[in-house]
Amino acid sequence: MKRFGVTVMAVACMAASAFAAGNQPTKEKQEVTFNTTSLSKYLKLTTEQEKQVARICNYFDNQMKCVDNATDNRQQMLRNAILGNMKLMRKALDEKQYADYAKVLEATLKNKGIELE
Repeated sequence: MKRFGVTVMAVACMAASAFAAGNQPTKEKQEVTFNTTSLSKYLKLTTEQEKQVARICNYFDNQMKCVDNATDNRQQMLRNAILGNMKLMRKALDEKQYADYAKVLEATLKNKGIELE
């Protein structure tokens, strides 16, 4: 089961890096927000999972604000924030929910023009 989770995370990271190959990083704000109500419905979360996901999303939002305020190592801080978010979500969600969440996160990052190297 752990192998599957690690594999999903590796595939998501590789896919995100593949999309990043053609784009240049920007100095713009890295705004990534999630509508937790919509996310909850899409992932079919339990009440406890909803609370955990809301806390994780708030933490991720704070991490992204730190990235916005940083002058050095922005790319590394962005990478750490995204991977940290995925790690926390992996603990809070079951395998199917996590796989669906990884797809949502990847699409959101791509739409916002955020790339990982």
